[in-house]
Amino acid sequence: MPQLAILRYPDPRLHTVARPVTAVDDRIRQLVADMIETMYAAQGVGLAATQVDVHERVIVMDTSEERKAPLVLINPEIVERSAELALAEEGCLSVPQVYDRVERHARVRVHALDREGRPFELDAQGLTAVCVQHEMDHLVGKVFVEYLSAFKRDRIRTKMLKRTRDEQRRA
Repeated sequence: MPQLAILRYPDPRLHTVARPVTAVDDRIRQLVADMIETMYAAQGVGLAATQVDVHERVIVMDTSEERKAPLVLINPEIVERSAELALAEEGCLSVPQVYDRVERHARVRVHALDREGRPFELDAQGLTAVCVQHEMDHLVGKVFVEYLSAFKRDRIRTKMLKRTRDEQRRA
């Protein structure tokens, strides 16, 4: 299974809205397997297909302590949100080494399909709720830095562009 290239902010492809998966077939199952491998290799807890330049509604995540319980969400939809909000520090594989606090719903219920195309519901709280909301943002073209002030966003954008230029010079 190949590891996939993760798009880096401010790549404009990160703002592409993902389309629904029409059939959970071998192509989607292979994408899921490759995304899981990529997520683990990058030491992330979640990855949306948008981040690997595939603009379909697919998310993989693993918030377990052992990091051996990958969860697959195909065509996820949040069907319930708590009124209670929680502030948590977030990072993103598309914005490496940048962390900041973002306010999100403390609990969410999500309806999705699993990697076999079977429907299920997930009640999420804590890190899992944060991860679900963060990754679902990617599916609508939103990166977590967009929750931050314009000043912070501009600093992060400049930092990411400089890092990319430096890496290209060294290559």
